[in-house]
Amino acid sequence: MSSPHPATAPSGPLLPAGNPRLVGIVNITADSFSDGGRYLDPAAAVAHARQLRADGADVIELGPAASHPDAAPVSPAQEQRRLAPVLRQLGAAGIPVSVDSFRSGTLRFAVSAGAAFLNDIHGFGDPSLYPLLAAAECRLIVMHAVQTAGAATRVVTDTPAVRDGMCRFFARRLAALEAAGVGRDRLVIDPGLGYFLGSTPGPSLAALAGIRELKDTFGVPVLVSPSRKSFLRTLTGRDVTQSGPATLAAEIFAAWQGADYIRTHDVAAVRDALTVLAAVTGAASHGPPGPGRPERGPGAAAGTSANQRTAADERA
Repeated sequence: MSSPHPATAPSGPLLPAGNPRLVGIVNITADSFSDGGRYLDPAAAVAHARQLRADGADVIELGPAASHPDAAPVSPAQEQRRLAPVLRQLGAAGIPVSVDSFRSGTLRFAVSAGAAFLNDIHGFGDPSLYPLLAAAECRLIVMHAVQTAGAATRVVTDTPAVRDGMCRFFARRLAALEAAGVGRDRLVIDPGLGYFLGSTPGPSLAALAGIRELKDTFGVPVLVSPSRKSFLRTLTGRDVTQSGPATLAAEIFAAWQGADYIRTHDVAAVRDALTVLAAVTGAASHGPPGPGRPERGPGAAAGTSANQRTAADERA
């Protein structure tokens, strides 16, 4: 006869939570898929960047043009006009800034403006930039995309083929940048997610699951940005405004997989989740309190039992 209660699966070891740096997204655009137009005004962009920094962002990334499939084209000159006042104010405040653009003119401008990071969705494919990049001090986020030019497109892809192509891309591009004089210690790789890998969830899920393998293969930090991406909305059936929980689940999984940077719209949520995970995994590493073993935790004095602390709390 079967048991009326399902068997409890044996619990495995709780993996330690990672401690990635957080990159807060500020879209200085009219048509971003998630918050188009909200931060197009320089004052609004600076205020939002300051809030993200207060929430725990290590770096603020400025995007002067949207790159989703329905985005309107933006000229390099317009990108630079959008960036200039925001970069100037954040730089004066000592806030590290990343600039997200695939346009060579905008990347040159960002270097001259003192950006700490450059993020190119096509992974710095313009060799004419290499002397400038080699002489600069900023870090380079080398992103992979199945598209070889322009914004993302809607295309159905094969997950194993995308994975193989990603590894070939990183091997070639990292080698080319190093040969041009860019130190490997300045390089960060991003597998790309959402429409950058295809219009179905499979390639993005495989990329998230393969973070540790990417780190082992290429020996450089990995950045991921699942925040509000299309594959999460496809999986859950939620729209952009309801994609927070799915985003956070993907971000925490990425941290557990060893991601070094997480690029996100909601810095506070990720920071709080990582704080709790670190506390839980820290407690788990010491094991649960046993008979005669006093429970210990933040604020618990040595030799003080849980009951004694409860009584003391009730008197306070």
